[in-house]
Amino acid sequence: MKCTISCFLSSISFMLILTAACNNSSQPATRADSSKRNNILCPPGSSKLDIQKIEAVTGMKGIAKNGEYKITVPQNDLNVVVDGFKIIPPMGLGSWAAFTPCSDSVMVMGDIIVTETDLAPVQQEVIRQGFTITAIHNHFVRNHPNVMYMHIDGRGKAEKVAAGAKAIFDKVKEVRGKDPKEGKADSVQNTINITRLDSIIGHKGEMAKGVYKYTIDRPDVALQEHGIPVSSFMGFNTWAAWQGTDEKAAVAGDFTMLENEVEPVIKALIENGIEVVAVHNHMVHEQPRIFFLHYWGVGPAEKLAKGFKAALDQTAGSHQ
Repeated sequence: MKCTISCFLSSISFMLILTAACNNSSQPATRADSSKRNNILCPPGSSKLDIQKIEAVTGMKGIAKNGEYKITVPQNDLNVVVDGFKIIPPMGLGSWAAFTPCSDSVMVMGDIIVTETDLAPVQQEVIRQGFTITAIHNHFVRNHPNVMYMHIDGRGKAEKVAAGAKAIFDKVKEVRGKDPKEGKADSVQNTINITRLDSIIGHKGEMAKGVYKYTIDRPDVALQEHGIPVSSFMGFNTWAAWQGTDEKAAVAGDFTMLENEVEPVIKALIENGIEVVAVHNHMVHEQPRIFFLHYWGVGPAEKLAKGFKAALDQTAGSHQ
């Protein structure tokens, strides 16, 4: 009897020790290690980007803004149609890679458009170049051909990161057998009353090839990835692209949302007849946590504009 009780108590003691050891070794240590690994912290303006080196390595010309640099590759070779509307680069059919400096290194974030054929070889190239894939998702439904969007994230010396970005773009060309940007740059019809659209939404957009696009910043959120600030230029924004007529317009775009904004934004869009086609992340180590939402709407331009504004009003300060 004594042995039985003794063995029983010994077993309990062993289980308690084992449980405590597992809890101590897994949870706090993992969080601490993760925080330390991603805590880079690079104040804006504290370092300079070598744009000439990036251009020389990639062989591509981009746009510079506030010390950052972005290369965009329009996918002119893809004839994408959704519900009878042709999707052209200004409507969200352009691959891009944006560079921001941090001390003596560079962070690149990008969005690479891939077809079902491109996906496997391009994602293999992303990993081969030491980059991270942070999202693979859709922007549309009922789109023919089917296209997906693959977000990438890389850090390192400017020359190495630029060479990696070039290799990824080159892999797309290799698989398709053509340079996406060399195709014809199409335009679409747009007779929407833009003044009325601006008055409803409360912002002004830009017209390109028949697509009228709003790009709306989030100055209320100081977003960081790996401790490095992420600007609107690096992809942290809400946007809405329009084409068509007052009677039958199409709108496509992306919302940036904090955790508590996800539910009300989705509710507002759906209640106003705008489809939510994707809810996802673009980053992995961002602070604060950010969600992205893609939507698609077809109908009277004014009705769609009011629906978009109702959803925008669910975000902090309506992005003002």
